[in-house]
Amino acid sequence: MKPIRHLLLAAGVVLPLLAGATDAGDATPNPWLADSSYPITHVDPAQSGAVAVAGPRGPDRALGDTDIAYRFMGPGHLIQVISGPYPDGRRVIWSGGVDRLVKQDYASFDIVDTLMWREDSPYTEDWAEDAERALDAAGGGVPGIWRAVREMYHLNEGGGLYPLVDRDNRFHVIHGNAIEVYGDAEPGNAGSPIELLQRFERPEDAHGRFVGMNYTWDGWLVVVTEGGDLFALTPDFRRRHRTRLEGAPARSEDSDQLSGWIRNSFAIGDDGGIYIVSRDFMHRVQWTGDGFSQDPADGAWREPYPNGLGSGSGSTPTLMGYGDDADRFVVITDGDALMQLTLFWRDAIPADWQGLPGLPRRIAARAPVNMDDPALAAVQSEQSVGVLGYGALVVNNEPRNVPWYVPHRMRSVLVGLLATQRDYHPLGVQKFAWDPAARVLRTAWVNREVSSPNSVPLISAGSALVYTEGVRDGKWILEALDWESGASRFHWTLPRLRHNTQFAPVVLDPDGRPMWGSTWGRLRLQPLEDAR
Repeated sequence: MKPIRHLLLAAGVVLPLLAGATDAGDATPNPWLADSSYPITHVDPAQSGAVAVAGPRGPDRALGDTDIAYRFMGPGHLIQVISGPYPDGRRVIWSGGVDRLVKQDYASFDIVDTLMWREDSPYTEDWAEDAERALDAAGGGVPGIWRAVREMYHLNEGGGLYPLVDRDNRFHVIHGNAIEVYGDAEPGNAGSPIELLQRFERPEDAHGRFVGMNYTWDGWLVVVTEGGDLFALTPDFRRRHRTRLEGAPARSEDSDQLSGWIRNSFAIGDDGGIYIVSRDFMHRVQWTGDGFSQDPADGAWREPYPNGLGSGSGSTPTLMGYGDDADRFVVITDGDALMQLTLFWRDAIPADWQGLPGLPRRIAARAPVNMDDPALAAVQSEQSVGVLGYGALVVNNEPRNVPWYVPHRMRSVLVGLLATQRDYHPLGVQKFAWDPAARVLRTAWVNREVSSPNSVPLISAGSALVYTEGVRDGKWILEALDWESGASRFHWTLPRLRHNTQFAPVVLDPDGRPMWGSTWGRLRLQPLEDAR
């Protein structure tokens, strides 16, 4: 993420349907990713944002410092991925931030090793404490906004977008102009120091920065640049394939994440379909096992979508629907001011599908994300669409009020560091559901009382709850909503500003404990009483 590259960590969320959750079937687990509840950003190659593990079920409570494991790591550690078990059963947690790479012990949450990407880093624990005090004292007016802009600007310096950990517990991360792979200096030892294992430098003729990466089911690492170059690499980086997306601009320079032609990661299906959203099109590129195909004869396609603002979708594509008899889609929010949830048929378009008036025939559904308020003129979300079964979850990240002196591109600071201020935090979470019999997308429920200002929500099939970080009474909270009804089931109140998700996803670890990257570090909620 970058000043605003990082702020809008485009999120695309889709879910392989979990056992017992739906009649639509199950996605095949990818054997090349670590065996954990969070081996890749947005949970899985389908970018679902949903897990089988059950999380806490309440009750309401105010958490104290003893209920929260917190470790300072410096700014920018938004995405953490969890390894599979080592031979002795241990796990580790990996992340890359603005100035360092961190490896944590899963059980104790202690930092095992830190590799500094920037040796002259000014970001110390004392610096973070001073920043938190200054932000807390500044309030929500001009001093607070100025301070928040300064803090969020630090994200411009970092990398660490869309990382993953593979089946050999090797951490893959975008760092600068390269894909870097890190592992254990002592192979098989979760407690050993970090070692750089290999590096793929971006070719000089590539168009723009690396944006996202994902694994195919036959073991190729796929990477895309913001200008539309697509690479496939074997795990040892010795073999590679490359193509350029059809429709890509002739020239593409490094940009911020809002102006890149591609600014999100992408989904991959177990049939080799690669789903990438650009500023102009929704693309399906077909992985053949020996290269990329953009030929419709191989199942590839490219389709424009509504884009009234001109910046394209802010969401990573998500896959919906599994099984031979299921309706199968790729899901995004489009680029209109009042964004629309948009479903594309991801395989061959059904022969009897008549299409929607005025839209490409491949679009199966389009519904306004208006929180069930027809008068609402604008809603934007910087998060992926969370998908479980035929249900799709979208949150409102549009600040309730924007002072006249705040430029449009800086609105994110209001829902980031300043969202505990009553004037700014948005309200509204909306769930849609596809009706396969009627072939219609409908609103399943809306909760306009809760706030999810910047967090990427997580759906738990195990507890049938949606977990997000919200705001109540000027405090950050863990908010849990019923997946079926949208009712708030419980909330845990957090004591400090540093507990802000700051555009990071909520994660459930394999033991069902909520954790996330925060403004200056990482935290895990583990109340002394077992609330599950």
